[in-house]
Amino acid sequence: MNYILFDSSNRSNLLPLVFTRPVADLRFGILTIREKWEKYLGSKTSSLTEGYLQAKFPLIESVENILINGSICPNPELLSEILKLKSGYSLIKDETVIAMCLSADALKLLGDPDSNFECETIETKVGYVKIENVWDLFNYNEKAINDDFVLLTSGRKSQKLSPTNRAINPENIFIEEGAVVEYAILNASKGPIYIGKEAEVMEGAKVRGPFAMCEHAVLKMDAKIYGPTTVGPYSKIGGEVTSSVIFGYSNKVHDGFLGHSVIGEWCNIGADTNTSNLKNTYEEVKLWSYPDESFVSTGLQFCGTIMGDHSKCGINTMFNTGTVVGVNVNVYGSGFQRNFIPSFTWGGTQGFADFELKKAFRIAEAVFARRSKVFDKTEKAILVEIYGLTHNNRRA
Repeated sequence: MNYILFDSSNRSNLLPLVFTRPVADLRFGILTIREKWEKYLGSKTSSLTEGYLQAKFPLIESVENILINGSICPNPELLSEILKLKSGYSLIKDETVIAMCLSADALKLLGDPDSNFECETIETKVGYVKIENVWDLFNYNEKAINDDFVLLTSGRKSQKLSPTNRAINPENIFIEEGAVVEYAILNASKGPIYIGKEAEVMEGAKVRGPFAMCEHAVLKMDAKIYGPTTVGPYSKIGGEVTSSVIFGYSNKVHDGFLGHSVIGEWCNIGADTNTSNLKNTYEEVKLWSYPDESFVSTGLQFCGTIMGDHSKCGINTMFNTGTVVGVNVNVYGSGFQRNFIPSFTWGGTQGFADFELKKAFRIAEAVFARRSKVFDKTEKAILVEIYGLTHNNRRA
């Protein structure tokens, strides 16, 4: 069977994080949603996503296809019901389409507004986690870390923890091959701690679970990490972090506070940058909504910063409670920044100017090269499209 993860109708609620990726490639817990499904399915998946992303995330079709909602996380009960689907049937709960089993011909009709194609529906009572808003990523991260920890470590043996470390509940700590952890304090009494392959926890770091650290990531000396927090692959993190998700290839290597936040890929947080995650009035936090083009209530008392890919901020930057930073933004200057900073802007409290594409490309090429990656034509084409899509945000 061929498996395809599709972007659901709530995709726009997950901007700016999905400007640069399908919904299924959002990371929380230890794995991305795609990686979770591929573990459960024992098979690779492809994507049905926005046209401008298909060159990087191509759709693979077959005679028979199972399409799965990329915003929904797998569990054994849900998987069992999906695998029972026959061609022409869909699995739903309330008004949410969870999965569909479609022939190649039916798949072609799916995106045709003039077709009368309909699936027979099967209602399920199985519960699941669904990412509907950007703040769900840190809000559901504790459960995701716990679930992924069991999925990845069950029946396996952790690398031995060095005696230089102090550990509480060491049976809840898993260290992958090649990881280095020395002179750290690891407290897994409130949740598991997972250290990925070739990752490094430097001397003096203090970690309280649940915590997930992916391959080749680094925790700097004296870092203070409160769970539930995820540090994505090849990221370097220092200072104080709580209840946050860092996707990957991003840096926050210096002191400063990051709380109840989501940071995309290829981002850099300047030294002593701080994010406010609680209003002085203790009111619910509002956050910029791309589809509503206004601020909407999150229903949360704690909410920090949502930052899209390729964005950066200078030293001593101060982010207000509930701030959304778009893709390819460069923020600097004293004082609290505005709560919504559109993609491809450059500046701070004194005002913003357009971030020229050529300059954005030069910076991206340099950043990719530092990680032995190539910023190629496909990556450029995606940023060009996002630049056009976000034009009105910069003019508002």
